Amino acid sequence: MPTSTAARRAPLAATLALAGALALTGCGELRASDAQRGTAPGPSGGPPSPTALGASPYVEPGAGDGAPHHNENNAHRRPGEMSPGHARDAEREADRIRPVLRRLWKQERWDPASVKAALLRLGYEEERVGADGTRLGGTLTVTEMLSRYEDGRYVTPEGTRVALRVHDDACVTAFVQPSNVDARANGPYLETGCFAPPVGH
Repeated sequence: MPTSTAARRAPLAATLALAGALALTGCGELRASDAQRGTAPGPSGGPPSPTALGASPYVEPGAGDGAPHHNENNAHRRPGEMSPGHARDAEREADRIRPVLRRLWKQERWDPASVKAALLRLGYEEERVGADGTRLGGTLTVTEMLSRYEDGRYVTPEGTRVALRVHDDACVTAFVQPSNVDARANGPYLETGCFAPPVGH
């Protein structure tokens, strides 16, 4: 006896309905993980409302723009911690450097040679580094500004960057350029020492 189309579709519909019911089991129930995340079921026991949603489980606490692994991906851009005593020493050195750089800025002398000469007169010694990256002595590094890509080519802006290693965990980073000048204490960066790493794209 031939089976009707409706009769052939009935088992398929029942199977789909059962799968849907299994997928929805537990909807609207407040589970421990929801309570910990601060979520609550939405109206009529439906999915949580957007205002009740907690932080995504894939986002680290304090993760800037909320992107997954933000802190991990940007660890190299955060300076290390300074001990309180070393932070005070670094602030003291920043206070020594700042007026010298401001004077040079007012004189429009922001080239590396002028800046280095002025800072060496304060008694700092230029940092020396071996081929393998080992520090051999000195604490002061003076260099040109980082180049940047502009109008289809790399351009090095006018100005100078300064790094002074006060302790292994404490630095002063400074710059003087046509637009402004600054010197501040900070911990060293994971990959680039006292200088902040360049911004990625």
